[in-house]
Amino acid sequence: MSAAAALPAPERGTPRAPESGTNEPPGPRGEYVEERVARILGTVLVRSYRATVAFLPTRRLALLVAVLSPVWLIPATRHGMAAVALALTLLLLAVVVDILSIPARWQIEVARQLPAEAGLGDPTQGVYTITSRAGRPLRVRLFDHLPQALAGSDRAAEHVVPAAGELAVPFTVTGRERGSWALGPVVLRIDGRLGLVQRSIRHEPNDSVLVVPSMSGVRRLRLLAIQHRLHDVGLRNIRRRGEGTSFASLREYVTGDDPRHVDWKATARRRKLITREYSVEQGQTVLVAVDAGRMMTQLSDGVPRFEYALSSAMLLADVAAQSRDNVGLLLFDDEVRAFVPATRGRQALERIRHALVSATTSMAEPDYATAFRLLSERHRKRSLIVLFTDVVDPRASRALMAHATRSAARHILLVVALRNDQLMEAAVPGENASAAELFESAAAEELVAAREEALLRMQRAGVQVLDVSPAVMTPAVINRYLEIKARGSL
Repeated sequence: MSAAAALPAPERGTPRAPESGTNEPPGPRGEYVEERVARILGTVLVRSYRATVAFLPTRRLALLVAVLSPVWLIPATRHGMAAVALALTLLLLAVVVDILSIPARWQIEVARQLPAEAGLGDPTQGVYTITSRAGRPLRVRLFDHLPQALAGSDRAAEHVVPAAGELAVPFTVTGRERGSWALGPVVLRIDGRLGLVQRSIRHEPNDSVLVVPSMSGVRRLRLLAIQHRLHDVGLRNIRRRGEGTSFASLREYVTGDDPRHVDWKATARRRKLITREYSVEQGQTVLVAVDAGRMMTQLSDGVPRFEYALSSAMLLADVAAQSRDNVGLLLFDDEVRAFVPATRGRQALERIRHALVSATTSMAEPDYATAFRLLSERHRKRSLIVLFTDVVDPRASRALMAHATRSAARHILLVVALRNDQLMEAAVPGENASAAELFESAAAEELVAAREEALLRMQRAGVQVLDVSPAVMTPAVINRYLEIKARGSL
């Protein structure tokens, strides 16, 4: 028996291995070709499906079909069948003519123009420009798909694009969440000449928008300063005084001015009281520190307290920059998230703003030791440090009090404690409170008392404390900054 005969015969249905020298590709190669062919066929089918679905019937076509529906009730005679065939042919011909009257994709374009940056919560204006190369006016509807971080206005109204012309469609978006967001596709739905069929043309502009901390408060504050109406937002007109100031100008004396600043020679010449005005020294340093830890995630009127802190920090930085002070930023939770060295002018404001674009809170406890250690290493110049945080009780705030007391010897430290308004309200029980509500009120009152004790300890250690609700925090912080500037404490 030969060796070949000794081998078992292959079972029926078992594929034979290709013999050497044949051109048959191996198994994996064949699978790759099949997968490639299937992918191409799938792409063709998807495109064909999209091209078919791109044409949609309108209400007018549905009404026309409803009007022609009695034709089906005609008896199936020779003349009846001819009438039915004629009606269907005319309807089909009208649909085909309407489809052919819709311009091709290359004949209509849409461009979206929106500023590269949008402030959080600020309405931002944009415009869609629809360009038509068709020889007749077009009735179109515009739809877009914006990310959830942007709230857009309704633009589904019908517009008429002139023949071989352009149409501008304004729109407004409002940023809901900070960060960089890619804008979605734009769909134009175009009516045919007869209004029986619509075609959807999809455009996908490669554009995005950067949602940054709001600057509307900054712009409004500057406008009110020009109009001398800062009291409308709670800002007081602080008369600056203090040693080391330089003479600026003369003006008429008003009640509340320091009598020591009366210029008696000018008073004798003008026969009315004239006082001297002094300009406060500039070029001082303000460093804004923002806590991004667990307590800043709590909501106030549906908005995280962290967002209130960022808005106040931006306004304070702008006021300090306008006063020609050096401004810096420190953002931290259990580690330092961002540090912007103190600089002067508009450049400082832009650096702080971009550092806060991607700032988020975390559930970590703030590490005050790390934050103050960085300040001692990289920021030794005497400064006003404004710390936005929350104080719970003496035990939880022991680290803050220890480092705040130590920093108060070198710097002027202002701790802005964001008050929990819901906790304050819960500490005061109602007249007809139930037993459970009384227990909740007692627990809230205990927390409020512990918080007040912690703030009082910091004040006794030489730390300035501003205990304020997030809703009215911004004017209170700016007023305190102006008071410190007026006293010449820096």
